[in-house]
Formats: sequence, C-alpha cells, structure tokens
Amino acid sequence: MVVMLKAISLSSLALMVLAILGLFASDSLFSSSPAVIGVQCLAAALMIWARLTFGLRSFHPAANPTKGGLVTTGPYRFIRHPIYTAGCLFTWASIFSHLSLKALALGLLMILGALGRMLCEERLVAQKYPAYRDYARLTKRMIPYIF
Repeated sequence: MVVMLKAISLSSLALMVLAILGLFASDSLFSSSPAVIGVQCLAAALMIWARLTFGLRSFHPAANPTKGGLVTTGPYRFIRHPIYTAGCLFTWASIFSHLSLKALALGLLMILGALGRMLCEERLVAQKYPAYRDYARLTKRMIPYIF
C-alpha cells in the first residue's frame, strides 16, 4: 500500500509540474493585471510562510512523512495543505486572466495533481502520526472552514 501511495504521489506531482510548465509555455502563467499579481503575491507569501514553518524537511517528491513531529503551527493552523493551496491559487489566478480551454485543462491537471498529493500524504502521515486524524477533523484541506 505504501509503495502504491508513493507512486500515486509522484504521478500527481508530475501532473502539477506539467500544468505549471504548460501554462508557462503558453504564456499564461503570469499576467500584467494588478489583481492577478496581487493574488499571486499572496499565494507566494503563503507558500513561503508554509515552507519556513515546516523547515528544511518540507519537500519529498514521493510525499514521504518526515521526522520531527506533526506541524500544526503557522498556516497549518488554518489549512492542512498551504503549499498545495498556494500553488493552486497562483495557477488559477493566471488561468482566470488567460481564460481558454487549454488553460482550463491545465488548471484541472493542477487541481487533480494537488488532490492526489494531498490524499496520499494524508494517508502516509496518518500512519506515521496518529494525531493527524484529530488534526484533520479540525482543520480543512485548502479553504479554512469550508474544504
């Protein structure tokens, strides 16, 4: 089961990277709109805050749970997956400013990849840290108090 979850996690990461590269290649990742730039700056700030809170142990391509305990401070107090939330927020801000079928398809790839990563990580982290189940009941995945 662990091997399958890690394989799904890696495939989901690949979907996210493909979505971002596709948006970049089609000149749809960035915008000159002040509103989009503002949203993307907020997304980047959320990602930086989450990375700083989580520390150096925060990135594993296969979503391996890390040593050091469960992180529930910083942005993790409000949402379980602030880094994936930031990535989705950044890309969807650009998609809405460059609306096309291709951009929407790439946005769906981003969401599918992020959801795949989140679900795999949650199962793996819950195995390593049983307290994660209580944390997950109290904290939403991406949007505080909603989802």
